[in-house]
Parts: sequence; C-alpha cells; structure tokens
Amino acid sequence: MRASPMLRWPAALLLLLLCSLAAAATAPGGDWLLLPDRVWTADGDAAHAGWAVLVHDGAIAAVGPRASIQAAAGAQRIELPGATLTPGLVDLHSHLFLHPYNETSWNDQVLTEPQDYRTLEAAKHARDTLLAGFTALRDLGTEGAGFADVSIKRAIEVGLIPGPRLFVATRAIVATASYGPGPRGFRPDLDLPQGAQPVTGADAAMAAVREQAARGADWIKLYADYRVGDHGKTMPTLTPAEIKAIVDTAHQIGRPVAAHAASDAGVRNAVEAGVDTIEHGYGASEATFRLMKQKGIAYEPTLTAVEATSEYFQHYVPGQSAPTPAMQQSARAFRTALKLGVTIGNGSDVGVFAHGENWREPAAMVADGMTPAQALHAATDVAARILRQQAVFGRVAPGLRADLVAFAGDPSTRIGDLAHPVFVMKDGTVYRTPAGTP
Repeated sequence: MRASPMLRWPAALLLLLLCSLAAAATAPGGDWLLLPDRVWTADGDAAHAGWAVLVHDGAIAAVGPRASIQAAAGAQRIELPGATLTPGLVDLHSHLFLHPYNETSWNDQVLTEPQDYRTLEAAKHARDTLLAGFTALRDLGTEGAGFADVSIKRAIEVGLIPGPRLFVATRAIVATASYGPGPRGFRPDLDLPQGAQPVTGADAAMAAVREQAARGADWIKLYADYRVGDHGKTMPTLTPAEIKAIVDTAHQIGRPVAAHAASDAGVRNAVEAGVDTIEHGYGASEATFRLMKQKGIAYEPTLTAVEATSEYFQHYVPGQSAPTPAMQQSARAFRTALKLGVTIGNGSDVGVFAHGENWREPAAMVADGMTPAQALHAATDVAARILRQQAVFGRVAPGLRADLVAFAGDPSTRIGDLAHPVFVMKDGTVYRTPAGTP
C-alpha cells in the first residue's frame, strides 16, 4: 500500500537520500580506463571483444583494442568481466511525474497528490532511471505538475540529485475540454486541475508555445487526438490550423515538436503540419507512415505502455495470455513503420509502468520484429540524432561525452541483457559499479 502524500517526514528522508547519492557519486576528472569483455560502439551492429575505453575529464579519449590504448599511470581502472560496454541509453518518451496506474490511477495522481510530493517522486524516478543505464530522457509532460520538470532538470545539472540528462516539455498542449481530469464524469461546477495546457484557436496555441519555451521547455508537445469520440473513440482534437500554428511558432524559436497521435487522422494532421516526432501512432495507416518516411519524421512506438495498460485493465498476463487487440494494433503499426524504413526511436511512455524498467521497450521492439542491434541503435545513436545531440552523446567515440553503461552479457545479441546493468557513467561521473552504487 502506498504511503500517504501528506507524510512529509518520509519525503524529507527521500530527498536526503537522493542528495547523499548525488554527493557520493565519483566525481569527474582525471583518467578512467574501462575494461569490459566487449564494447558496442553504435557505429556498427557487432560488439568488439577485447576492447577498452579511456575517459579523460568527462569525455571519451580513446576506444579500441586494449593493447592500443595508452592510459596515464594514475588512471583509475574498472574491470567489467562478462560485461558489454555501450553508449548510455536514451528513452525518448518518459513521464517522471507519473507512477504505474495499478498503484494510483492517473486521475488520482493529478487530483490528490500535491505537486511538491510528486516532484520528490520524480527525483526518485530520475535516480532509478539513471541507475538502470538510461543517461538521457526526453520527458514529455508533467501531467498536472506545471513546470516542475524544469526544476528537476536544473537540480540534476547542478548535481543536487542524480539523474539522466533531461530534455523537458513542461505542459503538453491540448484542445480545450479534450484531456483531463474530466470534464466528463465530474460535476460541471468543479474547476479541476488539468493534466495539460488547454487552448482554443491558433492565437492561444501560439501563446502557449511561447510561454512554455520561456519557462524552459526544450521540446513542445501537443495532442493531435484523444479519446473524445462516441464511447471514447480516439478522434482528432486540435484542428490542422492549430497544430500548424504550434509547429511554426515552436520552430521559429528553435523548439522541436512531439505529437501524441493514435488515430490515422490525428497522425496525418500532425505529419502534414510538420511535427518532428510522432508518439504512439497505433492507428496510422501504411500511407501515413509512408508520408512520415518521406518527411523524415521520427516515430516512438511506446509498445510497453500498451502492454502495461493491458495488464492493468484487460487482465493480460505476459507469457500466458494472447495479446490484447490494443497490443495487436500497436505491433502492426510498429512492423509497418519498420518495414517502410521510418526512423524509429526508443520511446516507452515509462511512468505508465515503473521507472527503471525502461529496458522493456527495446525488448518489446525485438519481440515485434527488430534485431537486438536495431533496438540498441534506437536507444543510442538514433535517439541522440532525434534529440539533435549526436555531437554530444549516443556513440562510443573519441570526443563525445562519457555517457557509458555496461550490462552483464551482450545486449547486441540478447536484448534482455539490458535488464542487468553493472556500470553507469554519465558525463564522466560514475554512479554504478559492479560492486554496487558509490
């Protein structure tokens, strides 16, 4: 049973624990010689046995066969027997301010958990994510917690709390009365807090973009459709003109746009408006995916979120039940995008399921048709390109920042090995070693 949000003493202990871990992490600087069994660089599909990586002052200084790397006499050596070193993993669709709906429903999280409590939870979720080997996250909306993601990002950047690199979207933009909580199912005289920023008309949409960017949004997220039709059918919400106003305004001030879209009409409206990524896309047709490919728009399939909600609400049991209709639809969309060569990034919608279990999304992509190497690319160099960060991280290559993780086994051939991280370094700071966390 979950502790009451009003128990402030445990929350204070949590903050103290997180700050203590941040302080205890091995500081960057000097030389580190990392000695795994093999290195997967993301420059190809196969891991290189007998390679090592040299880190100097937070950056990758050299990578190659052990005998070819000359480390300074004072370099700190970390042996990683039986492990594969990879670039730090990236999840392009996360919600640090949510936790699994089988613990607390989405409505109750937004309506009953105070924002300060949710922010402390988000700090813990960030720590869990980093220790799982995910060194970068695109967090696509605080779901009723305002601009608190900007504060979490700042706290991570200054070293107050441990966490991945964050690229935040603050408040998603939705059509008026199309998201939640409510208005359906609640008394009409209630003024409910909202999980996103509602707008009507192009002017209001443009104003929302400008406000979010000024508050610290790295990305702008919009909802092109939602369950507003008869019997909850997914239908377009924002008009094409409103979506275009959001996209044009965001691009003018250097913010890329992510679009939640689950119906074919919603995906097409977003694609035609020029968004940068499509999230979910379960109902998209082959013709719409072809248009995405033509326009160079990336796709985050969020397969794990569908599996998780099928467990919570349709009694799906992994390994025992047949896939639910929703799971079959998401798998079909994923396979269509894969067949057509659409750029697919690793995006899980974590928060719907437990933070730290982000590895389940690459595993789901392999189960639905990718090779393990393709799924690793989706979570490393491909994801870095989608974030426009390929010159900073995403590969094991000299000159890039030292965002490096190691897993017991070899995830380039067995994707399930991503569930077993043994080493985590972000920007040259060590957060996890085979002996445990510092």
